[in-house]
Amino acid sequence: MQQKRIHQIFVITVAVKGLHGIVEIIGGIALAFFSTDAILRLLYHWDKHQVVTRHFSTGEHHYYVWFFLSHGALNLALAIGLLLEKLWAYPAAIAILVLFIVLQLLRFIHVHDPGLVVFSILDVIVIALAVHEYRLLRKHLPTH
Repeated sequence: MQQKRIHQIFVITVAVKGLHGIVEIIGGIALAFFSTDAILRLLYHWDKHQVVTRHFSTGEHHYYVWFFLSHGALNLALAIGLLLEKLWAYPAAIAILVLFIVLQLLRFIHVHDPGLVVFSILDVIVIALAVHEYRLLRKHLPTH
Protein backbone atom coordinates (compact mmCIF):
# COMPACT_ATOMS: atom_id res chain seq x y z
CA MET A 1 0.00 0.00 0.00
CA GLN A 2 2.80 2.42 0.86
CA GLN A 3 4.50 1.88 -2.53
CA LYS A 4 1.24 2.67 -4.30
CA ARG A 5 0.87 5.91 -2.30
CA ILE A 6 4.46 6.94 -3.06
CA HIS A 7 3.84 6.25 -6.74
CA GLN A 8 0.68 8.39 -6.68
CA ILE A 9 2.61 11.26 -5.07
CA PHE A 10 5.32 10.83 -7.70
CA VAL A 11 2.81 10.98 -10.56
CA ILE A 12 1.12 14.07 -9.10
CA THR A 13 4.39 15.95 -8.50
CA VAL A 14 5.72 15.10 -11.95
CA ALA A 15 2.43 16.14 -13.57
CA VAL A 16 2.55 19.45 -11.67
CA LYS A 17 6.17 19.89 -12.81
CA GLY A 18 5.03 19.32 -16.41
CA LEU A 19 2.16 21.80 -16.06
CA HIS A 20 4.57 24.28 -14.52
CA GLY A 21 6.81 23.75 -17.55
CA ILE A 22 3.92 24.63 -19.88
CA VAL A 23 3.22 27.81 -17.88
CA GLU A 24 6.91 28.75 -18.05
CA ILE A 25 7.02 28.23 -21.82
CA ILE A 26 3.91 30.40 -22.26
CA GLY A 27 5.43 33.02 -19.95
CA GLY A 28 8.73 32.99 -21.85
CA ILE A 29 6.95 33.42 -25.18
CA ALA A 30 4.81 36.23 -23.75
CA LEU A 31 7.86 38.01 -22.32
CA ALA A 32 9.65 37.74 -25.66
CA PHE A 33 6.83 39.64 -27.38
CA PHE A 34 7.08 42.70 -25.11
CA SER A 35 9.86 45.26 -24.86
CA THR A 36 11.61 45.92 -21.57
CA ASP A 37 10.02 49.39 -21.49
CA ALA A 38 6.51 47.95 -21.92
CA ILE A 39 7.12 45.49 -19.10
CA LEU A 40 8.49 48.24 -16.84
CA ARG A 41 5.43 50.40 -17.50
CA LEU A 42 3.20 47.49 -16.50
CA LEU A 43 5.30 46.73 -13.41
CA TYR A 44 5.16 50.36 -12.24
CA HIS A 45 1.38 49.98 -11.83
CA TRP A 46 1.84 47.04 -9.43
CA ASP A 47 5.14 48.03 -7.86
CA LYS A 48 4.63 51.58 -6.58
CA HIS A 49 7.65 51.27 -4.24
CA GLN A 50 9.85 49.96 -7.10
CA VAL A 51 10.91 46.84 -5.22
CA VAL A 52 10.96 44.83 -8.47
CA THR A 53 11.21 47.53 -11.13
CA ARG A 54 14.47 49.03 -9.87
CA HIS A 55 16.18 45.69 -10.61
CA PHE A 56 14.51 44.94 -13.95
CA SER A 57 16.77 45.75 -16.90
CA THR A 58 17.11 44.63 -20.49
CA GLY A 59 19.60 42.02 -19.31
CA GLU A 60 17.11 40.73 -16.73
CA HIS A 61 14.41 40.68 -19.41
CA HIS A 62 16.53 38.54 -21.73
CA TYR A 63 17.56 36.29 -18.84
CA TYR A 64 13.92 35.59 -17.89
CA VAL A 65 12.90 34.88 -21.49
CA TRP A 66 15.77 32.38 -21.77
CA PHE A 67 15.15 30.94 -18.31
CA PHE A 68 11.40 30.44 -18.74
CA LEU A 69 11.74 28.88 -22.19
CA SER A 70 14.63 26.54 -21.37
CA HIS A 71 13.50 25.63 -17.85
CA GLY A 72 9.93 25.09 -19.04
CA ALA A 73 10.94 22.95 -22.02
CA LEU A 74 13.24 20.78 -19.91
CA ASN A 75 10.61 20.37 -17.18
CA LEU A 76 7.97 19.42 -19.73
CA ALA A 77 10.26 16.94 -21.54
CA LEU A 78 11.32 15.32 -18.28
CA ALA A 79 7.74 15.12 -17.01
CA ILE A 80 6.61 13.40 -20.21
CA GLY A 81 9.52 10.95 -20.06
CA LEU A 82 8.91 10.16 -16.38
CA LEU A 83 5.15 9.78 -16.77
CA LEU A 84 5.75 7.38 -19.68
CA GLU A 85 8.24 5.50 -17.46
CA LYS A 86 11.10 5.88 -19.95
CA LEU A 87 14.25 4.62 -18.22
CA TRP A 88 16.45 7.37 -19.70
CA ALA A 89 14.23 10.02 -18.11
CA TYR A 90 15.06 9.09 -14.52
CA PRO A 91 18.84 9.71 -14.53
CA ALA A 92 18.30 12.65 -16.90
CA ALA A 93 15.73 14.17 -14.54
CA ILE A 94 17.98 13.70 -11.54
CA ALA A 95 20.97 15.31 -13.27
CA ILE A 96 18.98 18.20 -14.72
CA LEU A 97 17.11 18.89 -11.47
CA VAL A 98 20.42 18.95 -9.56
CA LEU A 99 21.66 21.48 -12.12
CA PHE A 100 18.45 23.52 -11.66
CA ILE A 101 18.96 23.51 -7.90
CA VAL A 102 22.53 24.76 -8.23
CA LEU A 103 21.50 27.50 -10.69
CA GLN A 104 18.48 28.52 -8.59
CA LEU A 105 20.55 28.78 -5.41
CA LEU A 106 23.29 30.74 -7.19
CA ARG A 107 20.60 33.08 -8.50
CA PHE A 108 19.15 33.34 -4.98
CA ILE A 109 22.51 34.64 -3.74
CA HIS A 110 22.17 37.57 -6.15
CA VAL A 111 18.45 38.39 -6.06
CA HIS A 112 17.28 36.94 -2.69
CA ASP A 113 14.03 35.69 -4.20
CA PRO A 114 12.51 33.12 -1.79
CA GLY A 115 10.64 31.54 -4.71
CA LEU A 116 13.97 30.14 -5.91
CA VAL A 117 14.40 28.32 -2.58
CA VAL A 118 10.84 26.96 -2.80
CA PHE A 119 11.46 25.64 -6.33
CA SER A 120 14.73 24.09 -5.16
CA ILE A 121 12.97 22.28 -2.29
CA LEU A 122 10.33 20.99 -4.71
CA ASP A 123 13.09 19.80 -7.04
CA VAL A 124 14.72 17.89 -4.14
CA ILE A 125 11.37 16.18 -3.47
CA VAL A 126 10.99 15.23 -7.14
CA ILE A 127 14.58 13.89 -7.17
CA ALA A 128 13.90 11.71 -4.11
CA LEU A 129 10.70 10.37 -5.64
CA ALA A 130 12.39 9.78 -9.02
CA VAL A 131 15.22 7.83 -7.37
CA HIS A 132 12.65 5.69 -5.56
CA GLU A 133 10.62 5.05 -8.75
CA TYR A 134 13.75 4.34 -10.80
CA ARG A 135 14.88 1.70 -8.31
CA LEU A 136 11.47 0.03 -8.45
CA LEU A 137 11.41 0.05 -12.25
CA ARG A 138 14.91 -1.40 -12.51
CA LYS A 139 14.05 -4.10 -9.99
CA HIS A 140 11.16 -5.27 -12.17
CA LEU A 141 13.04 -5.28 -15.49
CA PRO A 142 13.63 -8.64 -17.17
CA THR A 143 17.25 -9.75 -16.86
CA HIS A 144 17.53 -11.50 -20.24
